[in-house]
Amino acid sequence: MSDEKKLYGFLVEFEEVDDLRSAAEKVRDAGYTQWDCHSPFPIHGMDGAMGIKPTILPWFVLCAGIIGATVGLLMQWYMNAVDYPIIISGKPMFSLPANIPIIFELTILLSALTAVGGLFALNGLPMHYHPLFSNERFLRATNDRFFLVIEARDPKFNLEQTRQLLDSFGGAAVETVED
Repeated sequence: MSDEKKLYGFLVEFEEVDDLRSAAEKVRDAGYTQWDCHSPFPIHGMDGAMGIKPTILPWFVLCAGIIGATVGLLMQWYMNAVDYPIIISGKPMFSLPANIPIIFELTILLSALTAVGGLFALNGLPMHYHPLFSNERFLRATNDRFFLVIEARDPKFNLEQTRQLLDSFGGAAVETVED
């Protein structure tokens, strides 16, 4: 095994929220795609500053809900009207109001499972190791500092140019992060 460490990216630290937001806008405008911001709390307007597009997860959840409703309806219709028809007190073989609870439950069940599974899948979870967690400076990301990280796997990443861009932000520190 090799002990040689691989470059993960550059980390820049900021003390103020506005500095992080301004830097995020500049990184977005520079065309980087593999980068992220870390802060101890949600920052209003950061999605726009980073150019984050809406996720596809709500569409997955909607499709799962529609599938759940359809399966619930068809399953009960098949069981009550086709597979095992029994006339009870002169009621019809299939009545929609009597089947609503199961349709509702299957809609919610499949939607919820898809939301949780999709959340894990789209975010690459569970992640047992991340190179940023070994950086001493990054430990303050949950306390009082703001960080911007540009990953080395970004197609636009260039060692000198990316470093110069991050230095131009005037952050408290710019460091390399190794994997």
